Amino acid sequence: MLEYIREIVELYSGKKLVGKTNIRKYTKNNESISNGEKIMSKQARTLNSNEIRKVLDYVATRKHSERNRAMLLMMYRTGIRVGECSSLRYKDVVDEDGNVRNEIFLRAEQCKGNVARTVFISEKLKKELQRYVNVYIPKDRNLKLFYSQKRASNGFSPNSLAQYFHYLYNRVGLVGASSHSTRRTFATAISEQGVSIRVIQKLLGHANIQTTARYCEATDNMLRRAVELV
Repeated sequence: MLEYIREIVELYSGKKLVGKTNIRKYTKNNESISNGEKIMSKQARTLNSNEIRKVLDYVATRKHSERNRAMLLMMYRTGIRVGECSSLRYKDVVDEDGNVRNEIFLRAEQCKGNVARTVFISEKLKKELQRYVNVYIPKDRNLKLFYSQKRASNGFSPNSLAQYFHYLYNRVGLVGASSHSTRRTFATAISEQGVSIRVIQKLLGHANIQTTARYCEATDNMLRRAVELV
């Protein structure tokens, strides 16, 4: 845990905690990361467990509740981007026997930066997705995993899915939340458990670890545990 805290401090300060080498090398990046509150204020808010539950409770009262619950939990428990989520095909997630895969391979064209990667599915998420695919079985496995109620549409586009989450969070009163909130919430939640920022970088599919650092908020629980280390 102490080593993890050191990693975060080094990334935000732009220099090593031990030694004075390479300080000038990090100056430019440091300015872009810590340029006051302007950068941070533009980020979508992270959600706590009570807020996630509040959203799920609302979803349960609306039409297409199985689909909408699965979409929310897919993004919350994997940290995938809204565009990646909207691009998922049924066969990407479900094998020939109708079972949810342990890993989802995202093709280069599905990912930001055009770099393919693998998304790992937890046992909790696998159970949730299995509930959904048990009730939604498309005629063609090439169709998108998350259907759209519009007859002429093959599922959500990145824009329409982002709009849906904007509407959803507004309905439950979560000001400042957006489709990016689940991604930041995922990163913060696992960093709070002491997961290395290098691992989080891989899970989020970031090319630059300094980008990952901006996703991981320092929560009160992390600060309390940090002072206990001294």
